Amino acid sequence: MLPSHGRFDYVPWPGRPRQAWPGGAKLAVYLGINLEHFAFGEGLGAELAPGGPQPDVLNHAWRDYGNRVGAWRLIELLDALGLPATVLLNSAMYDHAPQLVAAHRARGDEIAGHGRTNSERQSVLDEGQERALIAESTAAILAQEGVAPRGWLSPWIAESRVTPDLLAEAGYRYTLNWCMDDQPVWMRTRSGRLLAIPYPQEVNDIPSVVARKDGAEQFAAMVLADFEERQEQVARDGIAQVMGIALHPYIIGQPYRLRALRGALAAIAARRGEVWITTAGAIHDHVAALPDDNTA
Repeated sequence: MLPSHGRFDYVPWPGRPRQAWPGGAKLAVYLGINLEHFAFGEGLGAELAPGGPQPDVLNHAWRDYGNRVGAWRLIELLDALGLPATVLLNSAMYDHAPQLVAAHRARGDEIAGHGRTNSERQSVLDEGQERALIAESTAAILAQEGVAPRGWLSPWIAESRVTPDLLAEAGYRYTLNWCMDDQPVWMRTRSGRLLAIPYPQEVNDIPSVVARKDGAEQFAAMVLADFEERQEQVARDGIAQVMGIALHPYIIGQPYRLRALRGALAAIAARRGEVWITTAGAIHDHVAALPDDNTA
């Protein structure tokens, strides 16, 4: 037998329950907006161009464009279309750009944990260090928002073998780290269950634009094609799905990319009522209220 994580069982797609989201919708759509801050002159970070010796001013400044400009333009777009968001927050943002976090708070957006900074990975830490990272990030959000975050996305989606256990022990209700399904899946941890909500690694501007070098129109077309195909699938087989759209303001907030995205999001927003446009936290709450045998 191959080694296994043992967190969840294999459940074939055709046998899934024919449940529905609120309002009878079969497709739930949420936007995951990544607000990230990076150390200057050290640590990890996505690259627009191959980085040279530190300090890597080109790539650091490109990433910070998202917090200074791109994220604000994205908020304007979300407001214009009336779209909610789940904000995946590096807690370092409270020191770096508190006004930006406050703007999402004022919109009523969900704030989820996304570590301290995307300059680091939690997967290389020992258990005590990883527990401390989760605790520090959680405490910062609680202090600023008045409520603890319910959801978590690890920086770089990096996990140790005990990350789900530590998240459940820290009070988290769901994780976005696992992309193995189109439905939420209950994971086993040493202190109870944790819901894995689908978070996209395809309809995501980092792998699309940074890794595959997709153009702005190509990424926007991908978003819309994914949405339209899912709509056909749920109409055909009746099995409810989750569609996430992962956005990073330093990438999608570039004007020409934002212009392309606007059309795709407008087309999705126009189907409101037919689909459930929501947050990851609301998806968790709906699934948690279902009978245990009614989820994957």
